[in-house]
Amino acid sequence: QVQLVESGGGLVQPGGSLRLSCAASGSLFSINGMGWYRQAPGRQRELVGVITSDGSTNYADSVKGRFTIARDNAKNTVYLQMNSLKPEDTAVYYCRDEVVVYGSEGYRYLEVWGQGTLVTVSS
Repeated sequence: QVQLVESGGGLVQPGGSLRLSCAASGSLFSINGMGWYRQAPGRQRELVGVITSDGSTNYADSVKGRFTIARDNAKNTVYLQMNSLKPEDTAVYYCRDEVVVYGSEGYRYLEVWGQGTLVTVSS
């Protein structure tokens, strides 16, 4: 079983910064794409950004130039560096991994989500 554990959320003032982390644990072979999503109160979950296995990134227009995604493959961890935070960035942030596991049935591809971490941007 593969689990994702997030950390780093909290309360920050507008213009401030936070860094989220998401570490995968369990019996996994590799991780392909890794991404961050967020869900604000009363709104649907939306993509924040993704990073592929070769390090290519893609971001939502609303966070381009302010947020940066990075990954450490040795630690099975993805990071989200958030700068110049705005009140509208307030949301629960979720990480999502495309995990490859290997077992008696061969390779399987799983979509695994973290439990979410709350980011509140307020003065």
